Formats: sequence, C-alpha cells, structure tokens
Amino acid sequence: MLYYLFDYIEQNFDFPGAGLFQYISFRAGVAALLSLLITITFGERLIAFLRRKQVGEDIRDLGLEGQMQKKGTPTMGGLIIIAAILIPTLLMARPDNVYVLLLIITTVWLGLIGFLDDYIKVFKKNKEGLAGRFKIVGQVTIGLVVGLTLYFNDHVVVRERSPETVAMEASLSVSATPVSTSQLDSKSTKTTVPFMKNNEFDYSSLLFGLDEKYTWIIYTLIVIVIITAVSNGANITDGIDGLAAGTSAIIGLTLAIFAYLSGRVDFSSYLNIMYIPNLSELVIFCTAFVGACLGFLWYNAYPAQVFMGDTGSLSLGGIIAVLALAVRKELMIPLLCGIFLIENLSVILQVSYFKYTRRKYGEGRRIFLMSPLHHHYQKKNIPEAKIVTRFWIVGILLAILCLATLKVR
Repeated sequence: MLYYLFDYIEQNFDFPGAGLFQYISFRAGVAALLSLLITITFGERLIAFLRRKQVGEDIRDLGLEGQMQKKGTPTMGGLIIIAAILIPTLLMARPDNVYVLLLIITTVWLGLIGFLDDYIKVFKKNKEGLAGRFKIVGQVTIGLVVGLTLYFNDHVVVRERSPETVAMEASLSVSATPVSTSQLDSKSTKTTVPFMKNNEFDYSSLLFGLDEKYTWIIYTLIVIVIITAVSNGANITDGIDGLAAGTSAIIGLTLAIFAYLSGRVDFSSYLNIMYIPNLSELVIFCTAFVGACLGFLWYNAYPAQVFMGDTGSLSLGGIIAVLALAVRKELMIPLLCGIFLIENLSVILQVSYFKYTRRKYGEGRRIFLMSPLHHHYQKKNIPEAKIVTRFWIVGILLAILCLATLKVR
C-alpha cells in the first residue's frame, strides 16, 4: 500500500526520500524491521492476553527432563507470527503481485486450520484437536489453489538463459524495432535440479508420451504433496523451544536470497539461472517472514514464554513450501528443509520398525529412544537449548549447501 502512496507523492509533489520505496531492498529491510517490532512489542501483550484466557498447553508426561514445567505455557502464539508477516507485507509489498497474493492466501488459510486445531485442543479439551482428515482436506485445498495458479496464471512466467534468449535480449538495445521483453517470457513447468550440470527439469517429461495438456494435473498433484509434507514437517519439528521458529528463519532467509537473485535480470544472467519476472517482490514477504520468526524467538527461546501451536507451525511449513515452489527450488526442499525431513523420517522409521518387530517378534522395538529425533537427544540428557542450537547449526550448513548450488553444478 505504501508503495503506491509514495509513488504518487514522488510523481506529484517531489517529496524527498519518496523514491526509496521504488527499491526492493529498502522495502524488504523496512518489512523485516516492522515484523521484528510487531512481534517484540505486541508479543508480551498477546502472552498476557492468552494467560488471562487460560490458553495454556496441556503437556503429556513423556518422561522428559523439565517437560512438566512447561504445563500451562500459553499456546496459539502463532497468531503474532501471522500478524507480523501480513502487516509489513500489506504495507510494503505490491498487493497486485501474484506471488505475494498467493503467499498471503496461504498464510491466512493454513493459519486458520492451525487455529481451529488449537482451539479444539484448548477450549474443547480434546487432545486430538482437529481431525486429521480435515487438516489434509485443508492442505489439499490450498495445494490446489497454489498449483493451479502457478500453472495457469499469465503473470507466472520464466525467461530461461538460453543462447537464443541472450541474443534476443541483446537485440533490445541495438535493433531499430526492439523486441518486447514479453516475447522473451514464456509459461513453463521447469524447475531447478540442484548440483546437476543441466540443472533444469520439466514436469511435462513425467507424462511419458501423453499429451502435454495434461501437465497441469501432474504439476498440481506434486504441489499438493509438497505443501502437505512440508507443513506437517514443520508441525512435527515444533516440539522443543525455539526449534521450529529458528529453523524456519534460516530457511526463509535462504529463499529470500534465491528470490532476489532469480527476480533480477542482471544477477540471473550472471549466474546463468532462470530469470523469473515479478518474483523480486516476494523478497519483501520473505524478509517479513524471517523478521517474524526471529521476533517470536524473543519469547519462544528456551525457556519459552509462549508456544506457536499449530496456528504457527502449519503456516510456517506451508509458507516455506509455496516460497520454494515460486522460486522453482522445490526439488531442493529435502536439502533446504533437512531438519524438517529428518524429524519426519525419525517418526516414520520409529513407527514402522515398531509395528514390524511387533508382528515378527511379538514385541515392538525402537530405533530411537523416542521420536521425533529431538526427543531422542532429550532422552540422552542433552540440554534442550544445546539440542536446538546444534539443529540450527545443521540448518545453517544445509542453507550454505543450497546457496552453493548457484555455481556448483
């Protein structure tokens, strides 16, 4: 909103400094600062409000050190994360941008699903929360919206860095009748394959000879699977103080860098990566996302004064999935979201092995002392803060590896 206001002021009143709002970097920085201020300033008030309403976490006794001390800690703190993402985005980003709109819808929709889950747990005293099938329906619904939008929307295009494209771009500055840049942009279902020499993969190749008009079906199904998997992965990771918020901040910052580079024709040309028109506006959402996660850590770091609940964790995972899809780095998710992946796998392996050994030997056996993985380390009497810090370090190393894919092929 402020973009249009200051653009109008600059054009009509020549107000000093109004032109700063034309720069993505300036608006992204302001968005990050605003989101930090919102979470830190209003976080304490939200915590006090939640305590007055007795919106406390009901802790199951799993035999973990210090666990029962967290009983009654306010939950549903994800509300402040969502507010700290949406307010700076609405103020600083261009709301007519298709990527920004898609992320706003994703944030609100998954936040609502998480809120219903937390509400049922806290106020209806139902420990199971929202039935799993309803969560899946909600995730599939937003997956359909995202998949169909990214495939069919006319503003979702790419400009690939082929020799022909470079030649056409060069002709823009030398030709007597310049070629329109829109002629260089095309609809595409290509994505990036990390560490590969020709690092692009087209989803249409999965049709195995079928008509390419059916590509949208394959693509949309893949989008649904990615959004569901990552949002659930973030949900499982949110088991100890600060782990989900800190990990999400690292991932969000990495995706902000990718969005900035892919959204600029000069940097994408230098790095020989796909230029994605209209994408750079997404950097503002990314920095607001990172600021909200870091600001939430002010109260969520060990010992936590508030938990984000499913209101926050489902939103964080869904946002990360859609960001990765928008910047065409979804095949990098297993590496970029490695913490989420290993947490998910630890649960799957534990449950599967337990069921298998119970059938074979008559008693269930375990791979880990407890799953998800962070509870395994808690069982080994490693302090919670140390576990979180080490997981963050691993997350940073994974982020660096992902950024290395820009040149290492």
